[in-house]
Amino acid sequence: MKKYNHLINEKSPYLLQHAENPVDWYPWCDEAFEKAKNENKPIFLSIGYSTCHWCHVMEKESFEDENVAKILNENFIPIKVDREERPDIDSIYMNVCQAMTGQGGWPLTIIMTPDKKPFFAGTYIPKYSRFGRVGLIDLLQRIVQLWNENREKILSLADEITNGIKNAITLTQTQHKESIDETILTEAYEQLKSQFDPEYGGFGYAPKFPTPHNLIFLLRYWKMSGNPNAIKMVEKTLNSMSLGGIYDHIGFGFHRYSTDRQWILPHFEKMLYDQALISIACIEAYQATGNLKYKKLCEETLSYVLRNLTNPDGGFYCAEDADSEGEEGKFYLWEFDELEKILTRDELDFVIEKFNIHKDGNYLDELKGGKTGKNIFYLASELDEENSKKWENIRQKLFEHREKRIHPLKDDKILTDWNGLMISAFARAYAVFQVDEYLNVAKKSVDFILKNLLINGRLLHRFRDGESKINAYLDDYAFLIWGLIELYEATFETKYLKIALELTDKMIQFFWDDENGGFYFTDSENKDVIFRQKEIYDGAIPSGNSVAIFNLIKLEKMTGRNDLNKLIYKAIESFAPIVRKYPSAYTFFLSCLFFLFDKSFEIFIVGKRKDLEDVLKTLNSKFLPNKVVLFKPSDEESDIITLSPFASGYKEINGKTTIYICTNYECKKPVNDVDELMNLIQEIN
Repeated sequence: MKKYNHLINEKSPYLLQHAENPVDWYPWCDEAFEKAKNENKPIFLSIGYSTCHWCHVMEKESFEDENVAKILNENFIPIKVDREERPDIDSIYMNVCQAMTGQGGWPLTIIMTPDKKPFFAGTYIPKYSRFGRVGLIDLLQRIVQLWNENREKILSLADEITNGIKNAITLTQTQHKESIDETILTEAYEQLKSQFDPEYGGFGYAPKFPTPHNLIFLLRYWKMSGNPNAIKMVEKTLNSMSLGGIYDHIGFGFHRYSTDRQWILPHFEKMLYDQALISIACIEAYQATGNLKYKKLCEETLSYVLRNLTNPDGGFYCAEDADSEGEEGKFYLWEFDELEKILTRDELDFVIEKFNIHKDGNYLDELKGGKTGKNIFYLASELDEENSKKWENIRQKLFEHREKRIHPLKDDKILTDWNGLMISAFARAYAVFQVDEYLNVAKKSVDFILKNLLINGRLLHRFRDGESKINAYLDDYAFLIWGLIELYEATFETKYLKIALELTDKMIQFFWDDENGGFYFTDSENKDVIFRQKEIYDGAIPSGNSVAIFNLIKLEKMTGRNDLNKLIYKAIESFAPIVRKYPSAYTFFLSCLFFLFDKSFEIFIVGKRKDLEDVLKTLNSKFLPNKVVLFKPSDEESDIITLSPFASGYKEINGKTTIYICTNYECKKPVNDVDELMNLIQEIN
């Protein structure tokens, strides 16, 4: 008969993966901390996520081991946390790990007192000590000895660590405010230029991450400055990524990151947020260059999301694992004799030549330190039209064969914040490409979230298996509001703008720092974190503050609400001292500033909804990043005037759809004709 620990009733796929471990795991809950206090035991906190390869390694090696379990169960209260469910807890202890060790990652291993104060931090720890690196068994035994023999020293150390990190964070959140000017945009550009890899694209060497908000920033910098090098960096990066093994040439979608400089050998997990942000970067690159390959890359990425990460009832799943059948990348790799059986000789010769397929394999395993006999598909150069058609037939064959394999685990949680990013991508893709399916899936996903994750006017963070849980964080509000704004501008259905404004007011109520400006990550009711933090660093995804400021700027321009304007400038001044230290770490935050330092456009359309198609096609064909667009129908009821009072002054002229464009506090003569609109855009852009 199977034995389960306290995780068996959880909904998180990551926690459920550990429910049969002999380690007596608890979820993060009051019961676990009360037990630790009552039994005078330290907490062993392990934080990870379901698609994390090294989390799987540590589980197999240590948490399924009876000897490790015995030490943990007898001497500690073990707690497991899914970082995607509880980013508040993860963020606090990741800061602790980085402060104590100079690095961080997952699995995150924290040992702390029953009152949540840490005194040890690390990441992956092998079971046995080796090569000068302490093993888990030795570490645990040493900590048990210290806890029993010198507990006061440990408690004092934990207080010192906690207070030191809290004071450092508080200092950055309360330091003097500074103004900021457009020179910071050039500083960020110069830093990105110095980090740029001119041979393979991207920034730095290895490992290499997509970081699409760097590309989004560079496109805006190119638009403002006219510097051709900025857009060349974007194109080189997207082109190189699309050729490499980081891109799944057979099933589409991007893997998490590349282990090498050339984008060839990925860590194979596929994250929802990467697909969303890369899609947005591709859409903007297409608008900026007119190059159809970026449109194709976006459409392929979205087709992967529709096929593999979309819930039939609405909403998007989190991720697909790197591992299948206990082996990283097994689902995606190919043995040569397998390809020989599937493909004709001509087709095999084609993939050998174009996709670097080798008889003894081209995939280098970082653990085994050599070729594994397996192949990953990657291109040396772009395929021409004729070869693309040939490849499509081969790809379909390989895809159908691969679908019969055992698939990687899918983390089917639905998170409000990541869904907001994906809704933004689908809404933007509909606006630019006019594919009805993109609009339908974006609307359906918003409906799902509003039905299942908006309870009594407050957002929740996570839905899975019929359960909605965990009060929303700043990112949930900010990213969903972004999606709603994009959906309004794609449809001009005012309900989306109305909900965006309502959620913005809630976000301000729960997260805004009245004294110093900016938004906290957690609301004031959150008692699980030992202190509140504000995040502005744009890491794997943009920070909640960066996106919130972006939303406030757009909503202020759409509604004329001066109260939002005050928050915008207070937030920017609050974060300016941090951002000025190393601007290229805050590229989404800086992308907001182009609205303030470069030309911005307020575009108001009055007319019949049926006449909008040509107008929108013209507007959305151009890269106009610093714009807001509103629509007042002349042939139907609308509450746009309630949401945007200045809309009452705009009228239809000559009984035709009329477009008003204002830029830099100056309104141009309204136009009725698409050709006139195009000429006006070219004139002022």
